[in-house]
Amino acid sequence: MERIDFHGWQAFRLSNDLVELIAVISVGPRILHFGLAGCENELYLDPQDLGKSGGEEYRFYGGHRLWHAPEAIPRTYVPDNRPVQVEEAGGALRLIQTAEPGTGIQKEMEIRLVPGQPRAEILHRLRSTGLWPVELAAWAITQLAPGGAALLPFPPPRPHGPDNLLPDRSLNLWSYTELSDPRLSFHPRAVLLRQDPSVRADIKLGAQNRLGWAAYINRGRVFIKRASRHQDHLPYPDRGSSVELFANQTFLEIETLGPLVRLEPGQALEHRETWLLAQFDQPADPAGDLPGLLERIEAFLKQQE
Repeated sequence: MERIDFHGWQAFRLSNDLVELIAVISVGPRILHFGLAGCENELYLDPQDLGKSGGEEYRFYGGHRLWHAPEAIPRTYVPDNRPVQVEEAGGALRLIQTAEPGTGIQKEMEIRLVPGQPRAEILHRLRSTGLWPVELAAWAITQLAPGGAALLPFPPPRPHGPDNLLPDRSLNLWSYTELSDPRLSFHPRAVLLRQDPSVRADIKLGAQNRLGWAAYINRGRVFIKRASRHQDHLPYPDRGSSVELFANQTFLEIETLGPLVRLEPGQALEHRETWLLAQFDQPADPAGDLPGLLERIEAFLKQQE
């Protein structure tokens, strides 16, 4: 772990010889770089926001951020343009934001790399510092570099029969999502969403995170984002979504959401993600051999358990 300058921000770089991660401290909490050692950044950075801080304008910056759902204006778009408090303990970097004005919610990220593995562990916290209870869900959003395809897996299909009468998956659509969008591909075990710089329209979909992971395939590498599997007995925002994909002309987002929780003053909730990064042979078009790609990703995940 070392302190560095990153595009004009003060930041910390974490590395373990396999992967490196950069979290800025001039704004945030934000993770703005994650990649294999010596390779390109898997995350998207907004070139218009590089090095900026301060002010009351909301900036996306790019990279990885923590929000709280459900989305609403102005609550969701409270700027995170101020420096964060930094704590280091046991190889972990903890970034603590000043409580948001208006919402009273304080955001935290605790970040560590696992030695000898291409793995990052991110623990997100939302803490209520207000005077009254608030209902919300943790919402961890990762903006990814253009040109790739996101993979949202489903459980294996099962034949219709007396022991298989109820639905085991869902797909939630936003009003601006067109099922005929050429960036979308539907397969028996997954939905594939491509990021295409030539398509200007926004697109978003949500689902129940039954298998606990989603992936982004880009430039010969696979970024895998893991979170807790969907729990049917708990309520989730966005019509029951625990994972969401969003794409526009510039980037693609993989978003994981926790269940809705009623936070009393002083209480906090936690939401964990694991990031994994792999490099292996894959077709130029992931849809061309989706069963084979799923098999390789699942084998990689088993190796990392």
